[in-house]
Amino acid sequence: MVRCTWQPVSEQDIKMLTCNAFKNILIRMDEELDRIERELVAETVAEIRKEFAESDAKRDANKKTPEDVLRFDNILYGSDSSWQILDVYKPKYMDKKLPVIVSVHGGAWVYGTKETYQFYCMSLAQQGFAVVNFSYRIAPENKFPAQLEDTNSVFAWVLQHQGEYGFDCDNIFAVGDSAGANLLGLYLAVCSNPSFRKCFDFDLPEGLRINAAALNCGKFIMNLDEMVVIRFMAMMKALLDKDSRYSFSDIDLPSKITPDFPPVLLMTCKGDYLNEEVLPMMKALQKNSVPYQLNFYGTKDEPLWHVFHCDPDLEQAKLCNKQQCDFFRNHMN
Repeated sequence: MVRCTWQPVSEQDIKMLTCNAFKNILIRMDEELDRIERELVAETVAEIRKEFAESDAKRDANKKTPEDVLRFDNILYGSDSSWQILDVYKPKYMDKKLPVIVSVHGGAWVYGTKETYQFYCMSLAQQGFAVVNFSYRIAPENKFPAQLEDTNSVFAWVLQHQGEYGFDCDNIFAVGDSAGANLLGLYLAVCSNPSFRKCFDFDLPEGLRINAAALNCGKFIMNLDEMVVIRFMAMMKALLDKDSRYSFSDIDLPSKITPDFPPVLLMTCKGDYLNEEVLPMMKALQKNSVPYQLNFYGTKDEPLWHVFHCDPDLEQAKLCNKQQCDFFRNHMN
């Protein structure tokens, strides 16, 4: 016969047991939420990549390299041969040094390569510019600020290879659209805002000066209210590592603008679902006395769409891109 001895359980013991059980429940809940979050991010990224790839393939179907464009492809600007590569496009029959446009592609921070922007960028080269079109490490495989680090490396590469490719580095410009406009804008802020620059470990290229930039159909403001939109929340989770020092506020652009921000052309259109994003940008630029120009395309009766300018066959895109190049010419040294 086994005799059991029962010891009285104190109130403190009960509280400790309850507390430990509650902690275990919270841990399991946190693990389950992490799992759900990872699945949500993976599903959203897959949807975006499929949706955008189909749209870009349709837009670029049957397009070819223009006969008057000289291209140099798949040049390594970093150590990652899968992502850190760029193309250079130049007018074929111009031997003089050319002003430079660096293009930062869009794609919701999770999609895109230089291939999806090649025809758009070659149309800019036809207007008398050397255009640098690059791929960068995208999320979620690469967390912020990998994208800014790659952008910085590209500008350093431009300065280092100016003689080889005939770059006029006294006249460097940049374009970016959608998430690419956000990334380009943040990079311009790193270059012009000493306080923001301290947030990053990379060194800016010595002697770099970006004369002006075009931010097209951009995602500029990061409003916490938008986190209720599942797709946007998933994109932010894909871009930002929850264990890193960077947060949601670090990719909000208007708050980073100072009087040293370069002149900007803001572009959007009727039918662009981000067209209201230019309003806080304009307010921030005005507050800091930064020269800017707003170009708005389309009408209520003839609306356009987000990043319409990337289709160089579209008449409104031709007009838009020509006017952007004219804007750059007005800011040449």
